[in-house]
Amino acid sequence: MSFSYPQHSTVAAMDQQPNSPIRPKHIPSHMINGSSPLVSQENRDARERENAFKSIKSSMGPKKEPLDLEGNYFQPQTHAQPRDKRPSRLANLDEVDARDPRDDWASQQTSRASSPYTLAPTIDFDGLSWPSTGTRERLESTPEEAAARLEKLSGAVRTLLECIGEDPEREGLHGTPMRYAKAMMYFTKGYEENLRDIVNGAVFHEDHDELVIVKDIEVFSLCEHHLVPFTGKMHIGYIPNGRVIGLSKLARIAEMFSRRLQVQERLTKQVALALSEVLQPQGVAVVMESSHLCMVMRGVQKTSATTTTSCMLGRMRSTAKTREEFLNLINRK
Repeated sequence: MSFSYPQHSTVAAMDQQPNSPIRPKHIPSHMINGSSPLVSQENRDARERENAFKSIKSSMGPKKEPLDLEGNYFQPQTHAQPRDKRPSRLANLDEVDARDPRDDWASQQTSRASSPYTLAPTIDFDGLSWPSTGTRERLESTPEEAAARLEKLSGAVRTLLECIGEDPEREGLHGTPMRYAKAMMYFTKGYEENLRDIVNGAVFHEDHDELVIVKDIEVFSLCEHHLVPFTGKMHIGYIPNGRVIGLSKLARIAEMFSRRLQVQERLTKQVALALSEVLQPQGVAVVMESSHLCMVMRGVQKTSATTTTSCMLGRMRSTAKTREEFLNLINRK
């Protein structure tokens, strides 16, 4: 008994037809490009920025106690009230006229939804950006008060030397307390800087909607847990939405926030949110890689360990292909 088979199968016949229609994929488009039709881009961006801002504020609350996993860790906590607005010599910064009507802050306030993020913007218009307790006192101190502050800090360093068993009066340490006091004031000079002065009006209207990246920005900061340095590089990218910023300002923003007592996670978010607030771009991405001396010189003493943190906002977070493009570009040698 013999059987006859068709010369070409149905699948083969479809392969041989050059103009055969492509069968549509059943995967929803928002699962491919990362955006959902159920949530608007504007609402998602606002929620991302609110979450990042709350994360930063939660780690900088006054007199916040360390977590007690054995005690009241799972009980609700009360949040500190926002700091009082006190008059200062910088209080009139928000009265400066915008260079372009599109940049007028008053119009932005009326057009943007009220939220914890917009009520306490990154650009603090009384002159500071995420101030800590005592920041304003340091910023507005008179020359006599600044000298007294240095003497007080120098005395604390002298006490530290005595406590570790050293003689502050020996030749090698003579003058070290004051030298260290001045160095510490420089290491933390970011407390005296604000975002408005750093940007200094270097925002320009430009019809560019592709990635802008400045990578390998050297960053030096102090770990707030041990007061020892962590150093590394920061990569900053954004997709403009009608406005661009001077390239050097990206490095200056990173410098301002790094010259404070920091943790790397918060530093990464602060830079991303600052750039987002200044430009209102389509997306912002910040990646930081650093080595922490608190785990190199002490503790686990892992000399080759590095820490990488990232903060993605807007299209950088919602669109996988855009995020992948950014990561590929910063990793290109």
